[in-house]
Amino acid sequence: PLTEITLSIDLSHDERELYEGVMQEQLGDIETQLAQGDNSARMQLFALLTKLRQLSCHPRLVFSDIDMPSSKLATFETLVKQLIAGGHKALVFSQFVRHLEILKDCLEYNNIAYQYLTGSTSIKERQRSVDAFQGGEGEVFLISLKAGGVGLNLTAADYVIHMDPWWNPAVEDQASDRAHRIGQERPVTVYRLVGKDTIEEQIVALHQHKRELADAILEGSDFGLNTNMLLDLLREDMKGSVDRQSADQAAHNRSRRRRRKEPELRS
Repeated sequence: PLTEITLSIDLSHDERELYEGVMQEQLGDIETQLAQGDNSARMQLFALLTKLRQLSCHPRLVFSDIDMPSSKLATFETLVKQLIAGGHKALVFSQFVRHLEILKDCLEYNNIAYQYLTGSTSIKERQRSVDAFQGGEGEVFLISLKAGGVGLNLTAADYVIHMDPWWNPAVEDQASDRAHRIGQERPVTVYRLVGKDTIEEQIVALHQHKRELADAILEGSDFGLNTNMLLDLLREDMKGSVDRQSADQAAHNRSRRRRRKEPELRS
């Protein structure tokens, strides 16, 4: 059996400010340029989408010199420790190699043995890592999504962790099938770590409600995606930002009203 679980992760206050600041700074200019027929705006749109997806994972993926903790990394660390304590092994996928490097540092800090595979890994080293993991060397296997989508038998793992959602759900499914395949004798659990109120939620919603569009709008890369559809996703994300700010202001106003009343209540 296969169980799929989505973990919705709240960004910290600092992460949220950074994420929304980047989106608000750039989205308006991109929309104006697109309306004027500026072809370069489309490339800027994809660049913004990538930045927002990276900021949902770790601020350092966009701002290398920033010293800001990642809520998603903290969740990953806790989850992996729990799985290992329960005698489990996990495959961990990310689209961003720099994200895998951060995860690698986290595992080393916690003295957790791992294997590592990206698109730049040689065929010989790739097979050595697979054989080592299947033979019991390592509790975690860090794999770039596209490098690990096919051709790997990793049934030593019974957990799969997707650190960031990909536009095409079929690619994620293929990656999960590295563990959930013939030879697997245990139930497999797939975790998807998704930043709450971020573009990642919009991508997951696209998986759930428009899965049949994946092959039509995506042909192997981001650049097959329909520009208007992506703008709609960002506008929805922006709308959520405004709604959150309004809710925060309302809560602040209620708090101020309560504080004004407190002296009268005490008297």
